[in-house]
Amino acid sequence: MKGVEPYAWLRDALERIAAGHPMSSIHELLPWNFGTGTDAGNH
Repeated sequence: MKGVEPYAWLRDALERIAAGHPMSSIHELLPWNFGTGTDAGNH
């Protein structure tokens, strides 16, 4: 979807959740937000 590699996105999202990503910002972990912003996709 939109050039996002599914395995990379899922791995990044799960790592962020395990590291304590705030529930109020869970929208940041959606696939269409992967690789955008200052630190998305760099974990």
